[in-house]
Amino acid sequence: MPASGFTDTPSRASYDVVIVGGAIMGSSTAWFLTDNADFDGSVLVIEKDPAYEKCSTAHTNSCMRQQFSTELNVRISQFAADFVKNIRSYMGGDARIPELGIQSYGYMYLADTEAFADVLRANQKVQRAAGAATQLMTADEIKAAYPFYTVDDIVLGSINTVDEGYWDGHTVFEWWRRQARERGVEYLQGEVVAMTRNAAGTRIESVTLASGDVIACGQLVNASGPRAARTAAMAGIDIPVEPRKRFTWIFKAENPLGQQLPLTIDPSGIHVRENGGGTYLAGGHTEYDPAVDFDDFAMDHSFWQEHAWPAIATRIPQFEAIKVQSEWAGHYAMNVFDKNAIMGAHPEVENFVFLNGFSGHGLQQSPAMGRGTAEWLTYGAYRSLDMTPFAFDRIVRNAPIVEKAVI
Repeated sequence: MPASGFTDTPSRASYDVVIVGGAIMGSSTAWFLTDNADFDGSVLVIEKDPAYEKCSTAHTNSCMRQQFSTELNVRISQFAADFVKNIRSYMGGDARIPELGIQSYGYMYLADTEAFADVLRANQKVQRAAGAATQLMTADEIKAAYPFYTVDDIVLGSINTVDEGYWDGHTVFEWWRRQARERGVEYLQGEVVAMTRNAAGTRIESVTLASGDVIACGQLVNASGPRAARTAAMAGIDIPVEPRKRFTWIFKAENPLGQQLPLTIDPSGIHVRENGGGTYLAGGHTEYDPAVDFDDFAMDHSFWQEHAWPAIATRIPQFEAIKVQSEWAGHYAMNVFDKNAIMGAHPEVENFVFLNGFSGHGLQQSPAMGRGTAEWLTYGAYRSLDMTPFAFDRIVRNAPIVEKAVI
């Protein structure tokens, strides 16, 4: 039996758009296609994990920020904030959809060297020019506003408390899927195992499923998260995206802080934020950060004991007495080329459309990325934010757009 909301047999032999991957990027694209009056085609979303147990969307920490080093990434998150805060209006005034907001406790970047402080200063100029409310703070200013930090080693901090913090990404994801299905998008439980190109090699003609079904497509979207390279390889395309493991812990403090904790990016590489009710969320990764198997979600308990917890307790001494309540590992779909998205059509396989490589900031980028991909599929061009800097050809040209603010 297929999972709820899914079919295990396609209803058609051919679809105008086939989306490989039905997590938040694929579902955002599907929904934005249904919301575009100029698109009247058929859409099939193929998802191998309909319970969404192993996708990046399920393991996200669901945070949003505007503190990026490139203007386009700032504007992408600004649209996400607007979408979340006005979700019911964006989704047709549907009264079933809850009103959402952003818990804007902010992100606090802490620099312990002049070199990193210079990066924060340069990033702030980009962010402020794009309309973000980022503020730089000296160590004394940080201590006055957030007395629980140890700041003896800190040179500079950077924080923005406007539309930066936690948001309910899972609710947005659920309603994109639900409305997309109600509007005619078909969700298929299955796994793509092969693709067929035309004789000239310029188009994907069909995909083959593990079930043996062969489905013709007008356009194909690779929205398969950490498995993006495997999907692209079926089309004879190589992309620099690989799964990188990221750990998350929820802990309760014996002595909770007396105010909200910004999502604090410690110079150690560990980050920690408010979670509510005297609990906090921490995340990080080991210094050796290799690509991992797609199904490797094992925790590294020594990393918590030997690195993460000591770093947290050093920065916030009140967290010396804490108890871990839950923990999990997830995967970044890491673009190892420049840690930025890959979007738009392949320059030679013209109907193969990338939606890949978000490197840990995909959830907050999903509204703008889904909208942009839907525009590309409908018009062959972007109509809102210009996403052309993320085109695949920059990889061919070896012209990276490095995003420096990756956690």
